[in-house]
This record gives sequence, C-alpha cells and structure tokens, in this order.
Amino acid sequence: MNTSRINYREVAPHTFKAMLGLEKALGESLLEPLLHELVKIRASQLNGCAYCVDLHSSDSLKSGDSVRRLLALTTWQETPFFSERERAALLWTETLTLVSERHASEAIYRQVAGHFSDREMAELTFAIATINAWNRLGVGFALQPE
Repeated sequence: MNTSRINYREVAPHTFKAMLGLEKALGESLLEPLLHELVKIRASQLNGCAYCVDLHSSDSLKSGDSVRRLLALTTWQETPFFSERERAALLWTETLTLVSERHASEAIYRQVAGHFSDREMAELTFAIATINAWNRLGVGFALQPE
C-alpha cells in the first residue's frame, strides 16, 4: 500500500469487512471462476487500477486461463478467444463500468441477458459493481502491485 495515503483497511475496518463479505458471497455465485476473473480484469483495465489488474490476472492464470487470452482482453471484440457467454459478460462489464458514457440500454441488456439465467445476471451485475468499488479503493489510495 502507498504509505503517502491512508490505509483504508486499518482506518475503516468495519466497511472493509463488509466488502470482504460481499466478495465471499460472490464466491458462491453460479458464475464460472474464469468468467468472473475476466470481468474483474476488464473493469480494472478500464478503471486504470494496476493493483487489481495484476492481482486478478495472476488469479486467472492460476485458475487455468491462458496468457494469450489475457493479453487479448483489451481487444476481446476483435479476437476469437472468448465464448459468446464471455463476450456478453464483457459487454455488460464495459457498459456498467462506463455507465455515464454508455448507459445500460434495453438492447444491450437483452443481448447480455440472453446468455445468463436471472440469478446469473444479478450475480454478474453484483460482480461488476463490486470490482468497480474495489477499483475505486485501489486507485483512490494508490495501491501498487507487489
């Protein structure tokens, strides 16, 4: 953690604990672990959170993803390396991460929702919201990869 900024974990342990609880709940979701990691990495790339990109790229590789796919993630729309379900999750990730620019149109929602059950759609949206919150902590408190 960057020592020039506060250690949010120490000064607000109750809210940090709540975030960890949300992360634990997401660990019980129906979403495939690799898909969940792709969502975390893509949102972190868009938000410029180096700490989270590093952490989740490492987790993704440990879970069996390939370096080739991770390197192509920023250009996922132009590569053949992602399934239609993963593409839908990445579209929803970009839509919600950039919500002030993209908005969440009915057309995009329907396109994405066609690949997920109602529960999975809710869990995907919670996953995106959660990584965006973690990204804001990482960027706001200047966390650096170790």
